[in-house]
Amino acid sequence: MKKTNKNLLEEFIRVDHAGERGAIKIYEGQLLALNTFIKDSKLKKKIEEMKIHEKEHCDYFENEIKKRNITPTKFLPLWDLLGVSLGFGSTILGKKAAMLCTASVEEVIDEHYANQIKCLGSDEKKLKDKIIKFREDELHHKDIAYEEGATKKGLYSVLDKIIKTGSKIAINISEKI
Repeated sequence: MKKTNKNLLEEFIRVDHAGERGAIKIYEGQLLALNTFIKDSKLKKKIEEMKIHEKEHCDYFENEIKKRNITPTKFLPLWDLLGVSLGFGSTILGKKAAMLCTASVEEVIDEHYANQIKCLGSDEKKLKDKIIKFREDELHHKDIAYEEGATKKGLYSVLDKIIKTGSKIAINISEKI
C-alpha cells in the first residue's frame, strides 16, 4: 500500500488550485474579447461551457486548500493577470489562436495530471479519483479546441511553444511558492 508524501500532496493541491483558477482566468479573458471586439456566439458558448468545468475543478481544490490548511501559491494575483491577458490576447489573434491556447494548456495539464495520478497513493483515493475525472474533462476540452480549429501549423507552432513553456514555468513555481 503506497502512501503519498505530505509535501508532495501539498504541492499537488497548491499547483492544481492555481492551474484551475488560471484556466478560469484564461476563459474570462477570451470571453472579454468575445464580448467586446470579436463577435462569435458559437465560440463564446463553447468557452462558457468549458469554463463551467474549470469552475468545478477550482472549487474542489479551493476546498482542499482550506480543509488541509495548505497555503495557496503567492503568485495567484500574477497568474490571474497573465491568464486574463493570455485569453484576451489569443482571442484577439483569432479563433484558431484562441482554440490553440486551450489545446496547448490542456496538453500540458494532461501530462501534469497523469504524473500526479501515478504518484498518488492508496491513502488519497478520493483525490486521485477527482484528478482522473478532471483530466478527462481537460482532454475533452483539448478535443473541442481541435474540432473548433486549433492548429500548430506555421506561426501557430511558436504560439504553442510559448503557451506550453509559460504553463510549465507557472506549474514549477506554483508547486514550491
